[in-house]
Amino acid sequence: MTNVINKINSLYPLSDDTLQILKENVTICHFPKKYKLIEANKFCKSAYFIEKGMTRSFWLVNGEEITTSFAYEGSIVFSMDELYYNKISEEFVETLEEVVAYKISLTDLLRLFQNNIELANWGRIIHQNEYRRLHRSHKDRLTLSAKERYEEFKQQFPQVCQRVKLGYIASYLGITLPTLSRLRAHK
Repeated sequence: MTNVINKINSLYPLSDDTLQILKENVTICHFPKKYKLIEANKFCKSAYFIEKGMTRSFWLVNGEEITTSFAYEGSIVFSMDELYYNKISEEFVETLEEVVAYKISLTDLLRLFQNNIELANWGRIIHQNEYRRLHRSHKDRLTLSAKERYEEFKQQFPQVCQRVKLGYIASYLGITLPTLSRLRAHK
């Protein structure tokens, strides 16, 4: 769990006791590329700490996949609809590479949040960071040109730029693939 623990501790350092509790509640899993960890209109009932590999989250809108986020080593992915509202997911999460992850049931994750102040504070921080990312993304789409959005994306997510298909990045940025290709050609 090296990558997961390093990421958790970079956001909110956990005691050895709390890390042990977390380790006791997860199961290691291996997933192939293009595997759907979470599917829209289904209950998944699990969250995944990504040890190795990358995922993307997306919505299906009129048959088109709209990328909403990326997760990689150290990240956690889950359906917020399930975790907080006990509703089926509206989003898909699929692996973009082979993934090694630590699976935890949403029931166990909620129990840990309720009973362990360190994990509750870590959970609060990841949600604060995600809210900030979403807020910034929304603002960027409304105020920045396509070129400026791409430049911001490269600074914020350099590892994503090197590891995913350009079409996924274009979708995330709200631009077409030909537009992104032109922007990359005119560096």
